[in-house]
Amino acid sequence: MTTYSFQLYCQRVDVTKNMARYYALSLQPTLFGEIAVVRCWGRIGKRGGEKSEVFDTEREAARHFLELARLKRAKGYRPVGNCGNPGDSLRFSAAAE
Repeated sequence: MTTYSFQLYCQRVDVTKNMARYYALSLQPTLFGEIAVVRCWGRIGKRGGEKSEVFDTEREAARHFLELARLKRAKGYRPVGNCGNPGDSLRFSAAAE
C-alpha cells in the first residue's frame, strides 16, 4: 500500500508565444508491488505523451516526483487545481468570497 498520494497538474500558458501546455505527474502502484511515476504532457486540448518510470521503493519514486515538479516549476509551469476546466474555478472563487 502506498503511503504517498502525490498528484500534480500544472499548466504553462504564454499568449505572446501562442503556447498553452500541460504537465501531469502522479505516483501509482504497479501490479508487481513497485511504484511508478507516471507523467503526461502536451498541448492543452490535444492528446499528448505519457511515460512511466518504475522504482523499487516509494521513497525513490517520491524523490523523483518532487525533482520533476521542481524542474517544471523552474520552466514556468504553475499548478492548477481543476485540470483546465474554467467553470470549476469560477464556482470555487465565488464560494470563497
